[in-house]
Amino acid sequence: MRDKEARVKYIRALERFLGSCVNTLKNENFEYALFVKRAEKSLKTLQKVEAVNLDSRYTNALQNYANLVAQTIANEQKDPQEVQKRLTKEANLLEKEKYQGSYKKEKHKAQGFNDGY
Repeated sequence: MRDKEARVKYIRALERFLGSCVNTLKNENFEYALFVKRAEKSLKTLQKVEAVNLDSRYTNALQNYANLVAQTIANEQKDPQEVQKRLTKEANLLEKEKYQGSYKKEKHKAQGFNDGY
């Protein structure tokens, strides 16, 4: 049971980190310095949580996004708009991955049925 709790706690911390980054990135008045400050704070919080081995594609992508943000901050890229575009695109792809498995029911399934007779 302890492994499951640690896993859920770690995934939740990663999702909170993603949410914090996305909120700052998608802000109309984006400021790179504010983003760096917020991301560093979120990274410190994330590092307090014990890292767990993750299996799914989505959770691995979450982990990779956290690493990407950490590397971007460490490298201090020159163009803040380019950084914003790149990180926002990656975050959007992450959201797409999260909801990829969502089931969408066809509304009028019976009307489209053609058995060939």
